[in-house]
Amino acid sequence: MNNGGTEAFRIFAMRGAILACAAVVVFWTFYAADHYLHAAAVGGRDPGPLLRYFAFNAQAINNPASSLAGVNAAVFGIVITVCSIIVQLTADRYTGVAGMFLRDRTNTIVAAYYVIACVVSVWLSASLQPDYVPLVTLVMTLSLTTGGIVLMVPYFAYVFWFLEPQNLIARIRKEAVGVAGEGALQADAKQSAAAQAHIVEALEELTDITSNSISGKDKIIASAAVDALRDLAIEYLRAKPQAAAIWFEVGADIRLNPDFVSMDPESLRDLEVRRSWVEWKVLRQYLSIYNEALGPMRDINYLIAIDTRYIAEAAARAGDQEVVQLVFRFLNSFLRATLNARDVRTMYNVLNQYRKLGEFMLSEGHHEHALSCVKHMKYYGLVAFDMDLHFVTETVAHDLSTLTQVANQMRSPAEGDVLAEFLELDRPPFVRGHDKALLGVRKAQAKLAAYYLLSGEEARARAIANDMRDEPIERLNLVRRQLETVANKDFWEITDRGRNFEYMPAEQRACLATFFSWLKVGA
Repeated sequence: MNNGGTEAFRIFAMRGAILACAAVVVFWTFYAADHYLHAAAVGGRDPGPLLRYFAFNAQAINNPASSLAGVNAAVFGIVITVCSIIVQLTADRYTGVAGMFLRDRTNTIVAAYYVIACVVSVWLSASLQPDYVPLVTLVMTLSLTTGGIVLMVPYFAYVFWFLEPQNLIARIRKEAVGVAGEGALQADAKQSAAAQAHIVEALEELTDITSNSISGKDKIIASAAVDALRDLAIEYLRAKPQAAAIWFEVGADIRLNPDFVSMDPESLRDLEVRRSWVEWKVLRQYLSIYNEALGPMRDINYLIAIDTRYIAEAAARAGDQEVVQLVFRFLNSFLRATLNARDVRTMYNVLNQYRKLGEFMLSEGHHEHALSCVKHMKYYGLVAFDMDLHFVTETVAHDLSTLTQVANQMRSPAEGDVLAEFLELDRPPFVRGHDKALLGVRKAQAKLAAYYLLSGEEARARAIANDMRDEPIERLNLVRRQLETVANKDFWEITDRGRNFEYMPAEQRACLATFFSWLKVGA
C-alpha cells in the first residue's frame, strides 16, 4: 500500500473506531439506566449491568444468536453491491480499475473480515444448545457483527477515495515504477518479460485515462495522467543504470503490442541496442495523446511539450545520449503534427519549450545537442514559411536569436555554428507577399547584432550586417523604426513567453544606430 493509501486507511480506521465507540457508549448508557431503574423498582441484590447483560439464558438467546448470520450476510451483500456498482462505473471509463481494486490490501482485508464474520456467525448458530451458551464465542461474534456494521460507512468513504481518478493515476504510476525498478534487475527471462508487460500495461492505462479525459473535457485528470507518464520516465531513468542486459530486449510478452509489432524489425533492433524501449513507449504514448489533443484541448499539448523537455533534461543529466536524441525525434514529430494542423498558437508554445531545452543543453555543456535543437527549429521555421505560416517563422527567428545569445554568454564552442544556422533562416526565395515573414526574421537578427555590439563582439555583429546588406532599404528602415519604438518588455496579451519579441533593454537598443549605420540606414 502506498503512503497515500496508508494514510487514508488510518483516517478511515479512526473514523470506524469513533463510530464503534459512540455506538457502545450509547448502548451502555441506556442499558445501565434501564438496569438501575429496574433494580430500584424491584429491590434486592444488584449484580451490576455487565453481569446482568452477560448472564445469557440458553433458551432465550437461541433465536437472536442465530439471526447474527443473516445480519452479517446482509451487511456483506450491501458492501459487495455498492462496491461492485462503483467499481464497474469507474471501470467503464478507466481500464484496469477492477484489477487494481482487487489487488489493494485494504479492500482484501475488508472482504476477508466480512467473510470471516459470516462464517463464524453461521457456525455459532449451529453450536447453540438448550442448556449451553458458548459465552466467549457469542461475545466475539457480536463484536464482529458490530464491527462489520460500523465499518460500512468509513469503508465506503475509502472506496470513493480509492476510485478518485487522481488517486488511480498515482497508484498506477507508483506500481509501474516499483515493477520497473525490480523487473529491470531480474536476470531471469520469464520474470523480466512479465515486468515488461506490466510496465506497458501501466503506460497504456495512463494513456487511456488521458484520452477519456480529453473526450470528457476533464483537463485536470488529463494533466495528472500526462504528468504521471513523465514521472514514470524520469524515475525509470534513475533505476536504468543498474538494469540487467536482458531488460533492454523487447520480450515475448510485449513484442506483439501494437506499438512494437508495427515497427520495422531493424527499428525494433535499434531500440534494443540503444536500450531505450521504455522511453520510446512513453514518448509514443505522448505522441498519441498529442495528436488527439490538437484542437480539443491545447493545454494538454503544451503540457506534453513541457514534460517531454523534462524527460530530455533528466536523460542529459544521466548521460543517456540515446534518449536525448529520441526526445528530439518526438519533439520534431509534435512540431510536424502541429504544422499539419496549422495550429499556430500551439506551435508558438511548443517552440518555447524547444528553445528552453536548447538553453538547458547550452548551460549544461551539451553543445552538440544544443546545435541539434537549432537545426531542427530552423528546419521547421522554413517548413512553416512554405506553408505561409509566417508568424511561426518569425517565432523561430526570435527563438534562434535567443539561443545564439545564450551560446555567447555560455562561451559555447557551438556559437559560430548556431549563428550560421540562424543566418540561413532567411535563405528561402522570399517573394512578394512574404515580406512580413522576412521582416520578423530581420528584426530578430538585428536584435542579436545589437546584443553583440553591446557585448563588444563587433566581428559577429558585422557578419550579421553583411548577411543583411542586400536587403531593400525600405525594409531595413522599417526594421529599425519598429525595433526602436518598442520600449515595453511585456507583450500586450497574456502568453507563456510574456516578453515582447521586439523588446530590448535601452542600452542594447541604443546600439541599433551603429549597426544600421553600417547598412547606411538613417534614423
